Amino acid sequence: MIKVQQNLHTHTTYCDGKNTVEEMVCSAIEKGMTSIGFSGHAYTMHDTSYCMSKNNTLLYAEEIDRLKEKFKGIIEIYTGLEQDYFSSPAFIRTDYIIGSIHYVLKNGEYIPVDETKEIILTAVQRQYGGDIYAFLEDYYKQEGNVYNITKCDIVGHFDLCEKFNADGSLFDSTNPRYVSAWKTALDTLVKQGVIFEINTGAMSRGYTEYPYPKADILREIARLGGKICLSSDSHDVTTVNYKLDEMTEYAKSCGFGSVYVFDGKSFSEIGI
Repeated sequence: MIKVQQNLHTHTTYCDGKNTVEEMVCSAIEKGMTSIGFSGHAYTMHDTSYCMSKNNTLLYAEEIDRLKEKFKGIIEIYTGLEQDYFSSPAFIRTDYIIGSIHYVLKNGEYIPVDETKEIILTAVQRQYGGDIYAFLEDYYKQEGNVYNITKCDIVGHFDLCEKFNADGSLFDSTNPRYVSAWKTALDTLVKQGVIFEINTGAMSRGYTEYPYPKADILREIARLGGKICLSSDSHDVTTVNYKLDEMTEYAKSCGFGSVYVFDGKSFSEIGI
């Protein structure tokens, strides 16, 4: 089995991560990884609680450049951003961009998708008259437009709305309205050539026993000829490569014969 030793979705103390950039690099080296990419949350004006400030963004880029030189020949280090749908445009040089949806904008309210189940249900009652599927349809409308807004290389956690739905109590994932919404977004993004990450973040933090996206979505990506990469959406040193080996097998079980990896200049396909 091919062992993918790269994670491009990594957060640090510059945003909502628990460890410094250098601590994350050292952990990646200890775990035998050949490369690591950082994807600090880009500055998002309406919610600065989780993202990098403008000044921290500059410091973040400077530190990664310093560490690229310090660890040259030991591990490859890449500068990325996780660009939210509502983030400010990138103002630092990046090697790649992850495009993500963390909020649904409705009637001037930014509804967070991944904070708590209760926040979602309260907002859906207030803004959608309790129609959770109307909320999910708006989520996937934004998702289908994420490349146009962020010009991302990678689509982050495509079905983040599943974070609090492991027991199926938030919504029915087989509901025709839900399935139609994600399929429409998926079709658009696959045609645009973006890479979808298989993201183990919800698994490592105890929300689910499966990655983003769920298996039915991954099988559809494979059927459409879409591209994937593997990531751990790591926020601390213990999860830098969380279950990436297992995700290689998971990808194969969903119909994929290859994954994409980054070499500092471009993404290339490797068989699994």
